[in-house]
Amino acid sequence: METTDNKTVVASEGKNIAIISYITIIGLIIAFVMNNDKKDAFASYHIKQSLGLACTGLALGAIGMIPILGWIINILGIFVLLYMWIMGLISAFNGKESPVPFLGEKFIEWFKNI
Repeated sequence: METTDNKTVVASEGKNIAIISYITIIGLIIAFVMNNDKKDAFASYHIKQSLGLACTGLALGAIGMIPILGWIINILGIFVLLYMWIMGLISAFNGKESPVPFLGEKFIEWFKNI
């Protein structure tokens, strides 16, 4: 049986994993490995959000290879991606499971098996 102190430790550890997931691709991989054994629901939620942001960034990079129109879309998309990343990180810091703006709900749907 878990005590209140144990639940606080687990919640704190899940929160730390969630925050790590937003710090670069390497942080996402580290968070995924750290959460692989424990399967903390809060950390898993934010790992899915961070993975979605990483995939969106890769897609923007591919679009950025298209001359002129792709460059414009890439520059605008980077600002939107930065906003989404900041909102996800703030959500993880505050211990909330709120999806990142615009695509957060889709990220949960797309990565539900992770």
